[in-house]
Amino acid sequence: MTDLSQKAEALIRRYFAACNAADHAELVACFTPDAVHYFPPGLPGAPWRGAKAIADGWVWCVKTLGSQWTIEKVLAGADGKEAVIEWTHWKTAVGEALRGDEWYIFDDKIDRIVEIRAYYASPVDKSQPINKLHDFDYAGRGFAMAPQSEPPKID
Repeated sequence: MTDLSQKAEALIRRYFAACNAADHAELVACFTPDAVHYFPPGLPGAPWRGAKAIADGWVWCVKTLGSQWTIEKVLAGADGKEAVIEWTHWKTAVGEALRGDEWYIFDDKIDRIVEIRAYYASPVDKSQPINKLHDFDYAGRGFAMAPQSEPPKID
């Protein structure tokens, strides 16, 4: 791993820590002001445009859905400009989980996220408590099988 790829991974981990803490200011600080977060079809208001809109969205998820996220895998380019991860979105208040991947693009200093493109492991099926790939051995591959912590209480 190069210093630049480590810097990219550290930024992703900082972003996820801010998501899990519902830390609006820290979330905004992880993005360029004009950053864009793209999602598969079906999410109202998507894509989220701008650092504030992205932060607002994730704080809403923690407050409303009890969201917590785990990073399962990270692969960062040697130049630190792009990375891809696998994640799990635990929606603890509604008893659901969603798995997927995201492609990241960073600014030239690799200290802010410019763009995220999210891809879900499967179409969201509201009849399933945990959306996942068919017959994929998540536990056997070392993926988290429950959230690592409780979401913070937000008034």
